[in-house]
Amino acid sequence: MRITDDRYARDRQRLDLAFRMIHHEARTCTIRTWTGLSDDRIRKLYRAYVAAHGASVRRHRGKSPAQTAYFLKNLENRRHAAGLAGLFSLLGLLQQSAGAEAPGGTRAALGWGELFCRTYETYLSLHGPQRISFEHACHLLHVLKRRAELRPDRCPSCRGLMVVDTLRSSRAVCPWCESEARERGTVRG
Repeated sequence: MRITDDRYARDRQRLDLAFRMIHHEARTCTIRTWTGLSDDRIRKLYRAYVAAHGASVRRHRGKSPAQTAYFLKNLENRRHAAGLAGLFSLLGLLQQSAGAEAPGGTRAALGWGELFCRTYETYLSLHGPQRISFEHACHLLHVLKRRAELRPDRCPSCRGLMVVDTLRSSRAVCPWCESEARERGTVRG
């Protein structure tokens, strides 16, 4: 019996995804939903492989973030949200729904979770200090897919991707065009 046998591939994939999500400081309930692992198994994985090796990974408790105002709070958050939304769109997460709704631990859910982690890791490598946490990124994707509170749109000035409030009546510009306008003094901030 070898760990590389096909019959263990899905279990190995579940553990690898859980370990990856732990390093991104995902909450236990999010890890459970995506991987199908029990809460106890996730805690043991954290203790055995993260806490025991002295890694500085925080374990967040409580509910996942659910405030959409966070993404529109200031210019920098709007930039990061737009960058992350662009990555979601480029890598097909805005169009893809099969894995997101699949029960945790299925091949579809695990593949979707790995793609989401890869997208988030790309965001971290492109945007210096992290402003959007893993859990906030999950919420942003969910909200953008529903298009109830936030939606992706094109900037009327530069045609770049931006995240806009669906209830906003005036036509906004992207955060990059807005910061340029502020520097020129044509927009009151």
